[in-house]
Amino acid sequence: MASKHRRHSGTRRFTHLALAAAIHGVALGCAGLALAPSVAMAAEAARDYAIGAGALSDVLARFAASAGVQLVFDPARLAGRNSPGLKGRYTVEQGFQQLLRGSGLQLVQRGAGIYALQDAGTALQMPAETVVGKGGDTLAMSATVIQANANGAGTPTGYQQLSDSSTTRLGLTPRETPQGVTTLSRQQLDDFNMNSVKDALRSAPSVTVEQYETDRTNFTSRGFDINNFEYDGIGSPFSAGLLSGDLDLAEYEQVDILHGANGLMSGTGNPSATVNFIRKRPTYTPQAQVKLSVGSWGTRRIDLDASGPLTDSGKVRGRFIYANETGNSYLDRYSHEKNVLSGMLAFDLTEADTLTVGFSDNKSNSNGSSWGALPLTDQAGNLIHYSRRGANIGQDWTYWDVHTQRAFVELAHDFGGGWKGKLNVTGVDQSQQADMYYLMANDADTPWLADPSHSHSGEKQLLGEAQLNGPFSLGGRQHDLTLGVDYGRSRHSDRGYYNNEDEFMDADLGQTLSGAVPRPSLTYTNDTIEMARFTDRQKSVYAGTRLNLTDQLHWILGARMLSVDSDGTDYGSARDVRIHGEVTPYTGVVYDLDEQYSLYASYTKIFNPQYVMDAQGKVLDPLEGKSYEAGIKGSLLDDQLSVSAALFKTDQRNVAEATDQSLPGGETIYNGEDFKSRGAELEASGQLAPGLQLQGGYTYVHIEDPDGHKARQYVPTHSLRSSLTYQLPGLPQAKVGTRVSWQSAIQLDDDSRVRQNAYALVDLMGSYDIDKHWSASLNLNNLTNRKYLMSLYSGGSGFYGPSRNVTASVSYNF
Repeated sequence: MASKHRRHSGTRRFTHLALAAAIHGVALGCAGLALAPSVAMAAEAARDYAIGAGALSDVLARFAASAGVQLVFDPARLAGRNSPGLKGRYTVEQGFQQLLRGSGLQLVQRGAGIYALQDAGTALQMPAETVVGKGGDTLAMSATVIQANANGAGTPTGYQQLSDSSTTRLGLTPRETPQGVTTLSRQQLDDFNMNSVKDALRSAPSVTVEQYETDRTNFTSRGFDINNFEYDGIGSPFSAGLLSGDLDLAEYEQVDILHGANGLMSGTGNPSATVNFIRKRPTYTPQAQVKLSVGSWGTRRIDLDASGPLTDSGKVRGRFIYANETGNSYLDRYSHEKNVLSGMLAFDLTEADTLTVGFSDNKSNSNGSSWGALPLTDQAGNLIHYSRRGANIGQDWTYWDVHTQRAFVELAHDFGGGWKGKLNVTGVDQSQQADMYYLMANDADTPWLADPSHSHSGEKQLLGEAQLNGPFSLGGRQHDLTLGVDYGRSRHSDRGYYNNEDEFMDADLGQTLSGAVPRPSLTYTNDTIEMARFTDRQKSVYAGTRLNLTDQLHWILGARMLSVDSDGTDYGSARDVRIHGEVTPYTGVVYDLDEQYSLYASYTKIFNPQYVMDAQGKVLDPLEGKSYEAGIKGSLLDDQLSVSAALFKTDQRNVAEATDQSLPGGETIYNGEDFKSRGAELEASGQLAPGLQLQGGYTYVHIEDPDGHKARQYVPTHSLRSSLTYQLPGLPQAKVGTRVSWQSAIQLDDDSRVRQNAYALVDLMGSYDIDKHWSASLNLNNLTNRKYLMSLYSGGSGFYGPSRNVTASVSYNF
């Protein structure tokens, strides 16, 4: 188990506060307390609503409060269900019907302004109900027989595309967005036991997971690296590249992937994809869940999630999340421990103002870690075949510890008339320390060289954004507008220690694989070339609008003006970036063919500052290019199945490509290369038939260099991702499912012998809701025990994916 080399700062004061919120939330959930509200008559006329995504019970409560009605339900019956929220013009009954679509529940009216939920299943006696709505009085109601779904609290809301409004800033639905959008819902994450980002994105069509070391993972989409990551729509432009692929998902409700260039609002970044992590938020109704999991290689995990109101009025709410995972691995000597602590408080200051504060503390501690992976060729260029997929160059003394703390304050204000403003300030503090061991082929005299090192680094980020959005009238039609300003600053420091001035030492492959390499002294350092200390800054303003030219034709356009500057040194090289007033435009159109289908097209100019070094030790010039996309989106089967098809084309200049050479300080040298990428995507998500949920798609991508030769061949040309679950009709408490991931062959551009043939991975899942509180699940990964190289992203090294493994879980919903 990962247990040594620990240095962690405490968060005791916040933990006490978060724990109090958790205990209060659990107590409310167990007691089934009634929340608030006096009866108010709802107007029969339709009105505009903008209810954000979240837990189904929370979304229903907020809609009832906005509509001025009361909704009676047992929150335990809705535990584990999620909702995309509601945006548009509806009557009260239409709004409830839209929110409940696909849930198996329906609305019944109990009296003037009083509604309840029912199902065609077995009538159950509920000991307590929650009454939510608008007003200050509690409605006293005795235990009542209501129709409830017999398959319990674990019933999913499905896999349909229901992206969060923050993903596009304009609050567009997936069909209204002139780009591809993929959503991985909390239900899908739970069904297939996807606890980390790399686990989740293996299910995302158009995304390739490039895990090239034990602890570092990159992602590509449409042939290029994904470097845009957001949290509730707030960008994170600075990244030390530390374990982003191993981010734990315990504190997130869903993951949205916006395909292609993030031109709708951000304007910068690779034309690959943007990954937006949607946080779990405090709920208006009490809910709590405890989940225990055990799996192969001694893996153990516990999850705790408690949320609810902290006052009788519900104007103060809290959420507490804790997760801990420990275990060994199929890789020799490798073990890992993750610890997640997260708390959030929401305050309704007035009817129009909500203040939300949050804090998270994430620790990732690994032993037996590797820097690089298994060499795939020797010093003579001969292929090396490893009989054991558990082969690892990491040693007993290597480790990698990363500690990330993230805090944010968010103030949201409703100006009325559909206009809303939001101010967000986020702080990130990340530190890491590691003892690492790198192995490389050399020459006939010295076949193998090793580069052992010790490093410690820190990065402090300050991010701020203010945005304003709402409708306006022009030419007799209503349109949407969003305005915003961003600021970001990152201060980074890093120091490396080595065995000697030359860094390298003679090595032996057999000794390395057996873990018998003794730890060197790792005390030598050079203040000039083995230390980095720099500050990066970005500031920008942006504007975007959706013009509803006709009932069918919608024009989305926007632009961002960006300024970037950096100062300091980066391993002996000056980190000098000065870019001011760079404007990146975006435009897209959506044409609604009918109520089912929409055509779309979009164009954006690509611009992205780069912070890697060229052969002269200078920061590489920014990436520039153009990106085009066109497609069709639709909904089938009474809007329960979303489908889409897209064609894309990207021309890029000065794309950072890593070489096998380094600067004196050890920094990898990058060349600026030009590439063209084109391809197609097909995707479907939602309910194929009652109880049958699908999320998946097919991707084709072809990448060329300026000479027309195929390039970046570590990216598969063809890939297919599919997740399918089925709720058994004769036993609705039971659910079974499968996840299939297939890709075509990959190889190195400069050595076609180093390749991984096409392969498919098959995972299975099964779950059973024992009653409304207890549920159990079983996940089996790599059913066929396929042996495969996980990635060729880093060139001549790689390692094998995990063998067949199993995880069993049991959860209790309060």
